[in-house]
Amino acid sequence: MKNTLEDRIPEFNRKQDSDDVAGFSGLTSLTSGRNRTLLEIAAIALVAVVIVGGAELLIKAMEIPHYVLPLPSQIAAAIVAEWTFLQPHLLVTLYELGVGFSIGASIGFLLAAIITQFPFVEKIVTPYILLLVTTPMLALVPLLILQFGFGSEPRIIAVALASGPMVMINSATGFRRVDLAKIALARSFGANTFQIFTKIRIPMAMPMILVGLLVGSIFGLLTTVAAEMVGGADGLGSRLTYYSSMVRMPQFFAVILLLATIGISFYAFFYWVGKKWAGWQA
Repeated sequence: MKNTLEDRIPEFNRKQDSDDVAGFSGLTSLTSGRNRTLLEIAAIALVAVVIVGGAELLIKAMEIPHYVLPLPSQIAAAIVAEWTFLQPHLLVTLYELGVGFSIGASIGFLLAAIITQFPFVEKIVTPYILLLVTTPMLALVPLLILQFGFGSEPRIIAVALASGPMVMINSATGFRRVDLAKIALARSFGANTFQIFTKIRIPMAMPMILVGLLVGSIFGLLTTVAAEMVGGADGLGSRLTYYSSMVRMPQFFAVILLLATIGISFYAFFYWVGKKWAGWQA
């Protein structure tokens, strides 16, 4: 069977069948590679209206108390009424999440680059990475609070420890999936290790890097909220604990809606980045 380096060199043209290419925009059915039509957008909006309106009517018809399950209209009213009070806590959560995720993602990406270049380092680091992945970071929050107090530092550290391994694992997977023929071709033209890494490995691994960033951000958000619920008086997590203890369910679900909006924003942002920087693979 003929299998030469020339046969494996990719042809970057738009006539290539997209089903043979693994790109960020083609990972799941939720990330369709094409733009949505107006009809699809209208259908999505219609389904949302039906779900919200149906929930409003059903809860009223069943006469469910608001302290058990509030009406969607009551949740919307709670967001408006409590926004001035919730805004500072929202900013605290975003700050802790942003700083912790930035630290964790940077370290995770750097470790992924190192272990793919130096297999000996991978053998040393892998057991500790597995330990971080399998250990709930929430269990470390009380210990971090004893060491650093009730400020933002324990939560930031917990977020970094939760998000970093996700970025590292997915980035390392992407780096290893790069076609060796492309690297061999680059070396034949005199490219050094740094040039190969920046010009070939990172661009070709971009879909998996973005997946790692997306998963890491979601893990970071969950860890931030959980850490705020464990200790501290600031952040949306602390508001969940406060509202549940006071049986103020409209405000409780309003906070949940804000957290869901943050998660959806992360997804939309990384999907946009994937379309911009990794869309060429599809």
